[in-house]
Amino acid sequence: MGRVSQAQARENRERVVRTASRLFREQGTQVGVAELMKASGLTHGGFYKQFASKEALIDEATALAFGELNESRTAAVESGSDERAAAQRALVDTYLSVQHRDNPAEGCPVAGLAQDMARDSGSREAHRVYAEGVGDFAEWLATEDQDGIARLCTMVGALVLSRATRDTPLSEEILTAARTALTETG
Repeated sequence: MGRVSQAQARENRERVVRTASRLFREQGTQVGVAELMKASGLTHGGFYKQFASKEALIDEATALAFGELNESRTAAVESGSDERAAAQRALVDTYLSVQHRDNPAEGCPVAGLAQDMARDSGSREAHRVYAEGVGDFAEWLATEDQDGIARLCTMVGALVLSRATRDTPLSEEILTAARTALTETG
């Protein structure tokens, strides 16, 4: 089999990072390299040609996930809402939806990666990116009436609990209660 071009190698690397970002949010960072490469449509042997370690991939995948979160916040403001409050409300409604609950791979990295960041005691770039991303998100959620950290904790907590109770009526009750708490006063 021939060597891949530099352009193809870059494309393959980007595909692995995108796939890892999704799988890590959905299944956690314990996903194995073989499974990750298979999901990317590439061979296991190609991983170490692209990445120094799995930790390096976790760093890049975490940065990509938070970049996507930032883009969605920017898009919420640009998609017809001139007011930040309306954009925040739209984001809260989307965040605390059944669709977001049921699609963690596409979802928020704050909720999707929280347990992995809490379990790992190593100090790597992913932890820095995660903490910075949480702070930025909380700052963006702040209103005149509500602290951004409290709003973020409500959103993330509700999402995690609704995922954990997915097959029960309680799941949607949790989402509705959190959405109501955040939108009636903020």
